[in-house]
Amino acid sequence: MAVRLPATSRASVCPERCQRILGIDPGTVVTGWGLVETAQGAASPVAHGTIRSSPHDGQEIRLRRIYSGLTQILARYQPDAISLEKVFFARDPQSALKLGQVRGVALLAAAETGVAVYEYSSAEIKKAAVGYGQASKEQVEKMVRALLGLRQRVQRDAADALAAALCHCQQQAFRGRVLVQLRASEAESGPR
Repeated sequence: MAVRLPATSRASVCPERCQRILGIDPGTVVTGWGLVETAQGAASPVAHGTIRSSPHDGQEIRLRRIYSGLTQILARYQPDAISLEKVFFARDPQSALKLGQVRGVALLAAAETGVAVYEYSSAEIKKAAVGYGQASKEQVEKMVRALLGLRQRVQRDAADALAAALCHCQQQAFRGRVLVQLRASEAESGPR
């Protein structure tokens, strides 16, 4: 299994301190990943792709490929955080179980490298990218391309992963604004 990793270095992409967020869209046959970098309130794409397995392989083979691919990506890009889609309740219990196993592999890879994981629902991720929590994959892909200034099409699973990374960026920016406001309010009211 080969995961194509574009050549890049943090210094060449972002000379000042910025944060790298790795989004992961877990799937048993195709797991999407997308890396964005934030600096001064703006998000820029770094790299994205998919980890593919054959639908004919056993689940243990697929999980090994996903784990191997994610550990390569984590080692190469050294993200500061991972944004992972939460498990949704599928109609098919077997599908939900297999998806949970893929998420477990992603969580293990993150834990082994010490990268913090933030989890968001599919609706939260779609709302962050498109403004609508029930958006289609096509809508997500188009908005991710527009938001990140990508000219070429992005594989849908990679676009979902980039959307997960953007969702985390938006949540972090919101939390930052809230903290600034809280500190300003505390400063105005003086010590208690």
